[in-house]
Amino acid sequence: MKPSERRKARRLAVQAIYSWQLSGNNVADVEHEFLTEQKVDGVDVAYFRELLTGTTTKQSQLDELITPHVERPFDEVSPIEKAVLRLATYELTFRKDVPYKVAINEAIELAKAFGAEDGHKFVNGILDKIVGRK
Repeated sequence: MKPSERRKARRLAVQAIYSWQLSGNNVADVEHEFLTEQKVDGVDVAYFRELLTGTTTKQSQLDELITPHVERPFDEVSPIEKAVLRLATYELTFRKDVPYKVAINEAIELAKAFGAEDGHKFVNGILDKIVGRK
């Protein structure tokens, strides 16, 4: 498995999670839409599926881990930052084979690519607190 295949899977998954959050559509429909309408060459499709399904099915549990570290109401966090935080928290919590530095770095890059100007700083701060780093 190439790291770039996982990176592409994360990128696609964060977009699918974002879409799911906004649309409220069934996650299986969102998955199908992304796999049929997006370019998936070089994407670890199995990892994409796991990230999307795991993040959406464990959303409440993930939000409980994230919320104590957010200094504003969680509803006010932008949807893209929520998607990135949920995906990264899923990896940090349920994918012990992914080093926390990799999960955090990938989340920062996703926040830079899709989020607000300083969204990556917000994401980094929250994830650092989740893993217990000061």
